Amino acid sequence: MRICVAVIGAGSWGTTVAHLTAHNTETVLWARDESLADDINEKHQNSKYLAGHELHHAVRATASFSEAVSCADTLIMGVPSHGFRATLENVTKHLRAWVPVISLTKGLEQGTRLRMTQIVNELLPGHPYGVLTGPNLAKEILAGDAAASVIAMSDKTVAEEMQNIIATNLFRVYTNPDVVGCELAGALKNVIAIASGMADGLGTGDNTRAAVITRGLAELSRLGLAMGGEAITFSGLAGMGDLLATCISPQSRNRYVGVELGKGRNIDDIIAEMNMVAEGVKTSSVVMQLAEEHGVEMPIAEEVYAVLNEGRPAAEAYKGLLGRRSRSEMHG
Repeated sequence: MRICVAVIGAGSWGTTVAHLTAHNTETVLWARDESLADDINEKHQNSKYLAGHELHHAVRATASFSEAVSCADTLIMGVPSHGFRATLENVTKHLRAWVPVISLTKGLEQGTRLRMTQIVNELLPGHPYGVLTGPNLAKEILAGDAAASVIAMSDKTVAEEMQNIIATNLFRVYTNPDVVGCELAGALKNVIAIASGMADGLGTGDNTRAAVITRGLAELSRLGLAMGGEAITFSGLAGMGDLLATCISPQSRNRYVGVELGKGRNIDDIIAEMNMVAEGVKTSSVVMQLAEEHGVEMPIAEEVYAVLNEGRPAAEAYKGLLGRRSRSEMHG
């Protein structure tokens, strides 16, 4: 029996995941904008976020919550962190009991500092929950390039079912029981990607980029472990894999923000011109709160926070990192 997958959020990644699941089963994609839903249904493309890339013709889009959610046997949430709770509250009015809920969101909630699956568990207790994460750039996947991802869930059996629903010949999906580690890695790496972009914007070379990525991995791993994640997760697809892709790809929104900051631009102007969310901008403040709470040193994240929230120039942040006292690589 074919199940029905409802994907909530027609941004670049939500649309791409709907394209993937449509290869395997009935898929309904909810779009906030009715004209965008019409574009997907009539032209089989998302011209707002993914112009020039054809979607699987079986993807059916709608601007109606009830139409998208009432048929769902699996719910996939692809909305930004700042709108996740409100959107999920609307979803709960139409969702049947026990339907698995998967988050695509790589961010943390402001104020509560909760991960998205914690919000799911709070609003929909009893529903299996999980996260799909990894080095997944939407346009490359739609172009037919091979990629891999991780599905981390609270229930192993459900995770294996989700694996079959999402995977295609060119999109490999691995299971991982570490929901906490996978989810934190996806959120924290965005802050490091801004740092990597800042270095690029300042005109530094590959040596600097490599140092930022590897020391950034050490930072996010320290915090992730302190919060209950597993060490091996941070060296895998959800950790190192996603960090690499986000730090080096021109398609990365967070890297782009960093590049523009490195060129001396103002963060408000950068955000105003973007039509998609760079989660690392808001996540930076939450990360610093969590680092203080858990007693974890995160100098790179600290400098990114200062640039984003305190008006510190990127060049000064870079000098601040260089001026820190050298320690053992295993410190912390």
